[in-house]
Amino acid sequence: MANQDHPLRPRAPRPACPAGAAGDAPSARRWVVAVATLPLLALSASACSGQGSAPAAAGRSGAPPTSNAPSTGAPSPQPSSSAAAAPSQQPAAVESNPPGDIPDNIAYVAYHNATGKYTFVHPEGWASIVRGSTVTFTDKLNGVTATAVTAGGAPTVATAKQDIAGLQASQPAFELRSVKPVTLPGGSGVLIIFRRNSAPDPVTGKVFRDEVERYEIYRSGHEVLLDLYGAVGSDNVDPYTKISQSLRLS
Repeated sequence: MANQDHPLRPRAPRPACPAGAAGDAPSARRWVVAVATLPLLALSASACSGQGSAPAAAGRSGAPPTSNAPSTGAPSPQPSSSAAAAPSQQPAAVESNPPGDIPDNIAYVAYHNATGKYTFVHPEGWASIVRGSTVTFTDKLNGVTATAVTAGGAPTVATAKQDIAGLQASQPAFELRSVKPVTLPGGSGVLIIFRRNSAPDPVTGKVFRDEVERYEIYRSGHEVLLDLYGAVGSDNVDPYTKISQSLRLS
């Protein structure tokens, strides 16, 4: 009786058998299998993790998959310009009551372009963009653009044919209305009147039918191109007269 465990006395914990011990063979086999399986589980988890990493990176960057591709040296395609699209455009519809007449009582201010060596007046408050010898003033559907060019003599109706060919290639839905000689206080030359489609409105995307009066004025080896434009049907005779009569070449 002395060598038997007492039924009410707690047993002392049995020391764990080392791996491969005969006393716990099933447990040892389970332990070996578990250890051998761990590398496979790790490899499987790594593969699954690798499959999900690429979309996550693309989603964070927001860039298309080809955005990081090496450059081939060829230029990227650019949106078509109005000049390139001009031959395929149809004339925009003419407004029956076009908005944007230049008010008769608007104030005018003088503008001088030192690079192009010319001066004229334009309606006060219009937005302006100046690039060297070229300036543009705009307000709603109306605009004035002037630029200086070199010339060997005063333009004529005959020589204006080359300019008309260039306008036909560059102006959307170009339509020639007339070409005639003209003399202004600032010099002499030709007046080309044509129609074109306007650039799309940045907000509505609407395209208007423009009428352009282009004065090509020459004096002493110096020529200025003065474009006055607005929607077809606008009553801008007086403002155009005031602007063109104010042009001076220095």
